[in-house]
Amino acid sequence: MDARIKYSVLLVGIGIILAFLPFNAAKSFRLKPTELLSKSSSDDIYFSVDQVARFMNNEDSTVQIIDVRSVDQFREFNIPGSINIPFSDLLDPLWQPTLNQKEVKNIFYGNADQTASYAWTITTGLGYPNNFIMKGGLNEWFKTVMNSQFSGEKITPAENARFETRLNARRTFTQINSLPDSLKTQFFNAKRLIQSKLDGGCE
Repeated sequence: MDARIKYSVLLVGIGIILAFLPFNAAKSFRLKPTELLSKSSSDDIYFSVDQVARFMNNEDSTVQIIDVRSVDQFREFNIPGSINIPFSDLLDPLWQPTLNQKEVKNIFYGNADQTASYAWTITTGLGYPNNFIMKGGLNEWFKTVMNSQFSGEKITPAENARFETRLNARRTFTQINSLPDSLKTQFFNAKRLIQSKLDGGCE
């Protein structure tokens, strides 16, 4: 896309986002549109679904996978280990300690890229560090991870490692998301309690 067109699209997008932000949040938007454009133009803000699957399999504590879909969508299915911060609640002060961390990477995902990109724009614009997007969202996750298949007679070590990562991620995804709603609720409540303790909250 032409840089001027992308810049214009970004300006319009930021304008729309700012219009819906509470006044105090909009006032504290720290980065200029030109700075956001520069950052958003880099491939460095994206992680692939394979990378996220590896983080999930390893229970990597240096990343925080954040589902920005609604609570109902999250309960229906989600990437195991992720936390749910619905986009509509992104500016709730309760989430600020979770989002504004220097040591942990925030990886946003939605069904596709749009909502996660908005979340990235807001958090980055507010000056929160280490924000990223899972490229392609859950649509790409299902296409690449959940529907991956091995075919052919030979496979390279790299291809085998990638396939094993996807297979393990698919198993975990299926197991967790196959739990009855009652057990899912217990599982999510336990995760929220652990998260609140990590953030310095009360039991």
